[in-house]
Amino acid sequence: MTPPVIATPEPADLRTGRSLQARYDRVVAAVFADQPLGPPAALLTPGDLAPLPAPVRRYVERSGAVGRPRPQNMRVVFDADMYRNPGQAPMRATSVQYSFFGRPARLFLMRARMFGLPVRALHVYRREQATFTVRVASLLNIVDLEGDEISAGETVTVLNDLCLMAPGAMVDPRLRWDPIDDRTAAVTFVNGPQRVAATLVFNDRDELVDFWSDDRPENVGGRLVPARWSTPVSECRDVNGLHLVHRGSAVYARPDGPFTYGVFTLRSLLYDVAGPSPV
Repeated sequence: MTPPVIATPEPADLRTGRSLQARYDRVVAAVFADQPLGPPAALLTPGDLAPLPAPVRRYVERSGAVGRPRPQNMRVVFDADMYRNPGQAPMRATSVQYSFFGRPARLFLMRARMFGLPVRALHVYRREQATFTVRVASLLNIVDLEGDEISAGETVTVLNDLCLMAPGAMVDPRLRWDPIDDRTAAVTFVNGPQRVAATLVFNDRDELVDFWSDDRPENVGGRLVPARWSTPVSECRDVNGLHLVHRGSAVYARPDGPFTYGVFTLRSLLYDVAGPSPV
């Protein structure tokens, strides 16, 4: 059984400084110090999948995760097209993310340019709390969010990453699964004080092709507005012997229609890394 945890705020020294890159480097180092890579975890077995709904079980089997160690962490690099508003030209971006599965953490830094100026977007989810900062030219914060709403929303993102990119971790006891039908299942994720829910959709090839949740609000002008968030998958590929998502989108359902604000392409994915490394 996972022991109870108490949410504690991010230390102030990890939130200071003009450079989001420097802040990111510090918090990545801090989380690796808190959760160093241990000996390989137990291999995932078919018996471990028995409690899962049938489509989830088939997806984990199709992914190739059975017979491999359950992941302790992962390092992911994405290329992305990001959209500020519908119909606008995309902002090209690259991001590096570290995720940890023991005490869930997600550290995500995106690099891009907007109107010729460097832009950095930093998501930090650690100790059951989250912050989100977007800074232009290392000077001006155009987004700076913290608190309960963003923490709950980022818990959904942690769950989404686990389902899409770490199927070997889907037997985590903090996940409660409920069957819906042969191609759909619901999941509730409890992480300390955070409790979020999502629905997963699978195709006839046992690939995860959509994930949606009503627990991740949209940031609209600095306000978090309730909206359905989904991540439809357009392409899966084999990655280091695993069959996983390769390209997908991030979409908010708005009253005037869906808004795709990001299209992400997986560049690399590594499990159980010993520490941070450059792109």
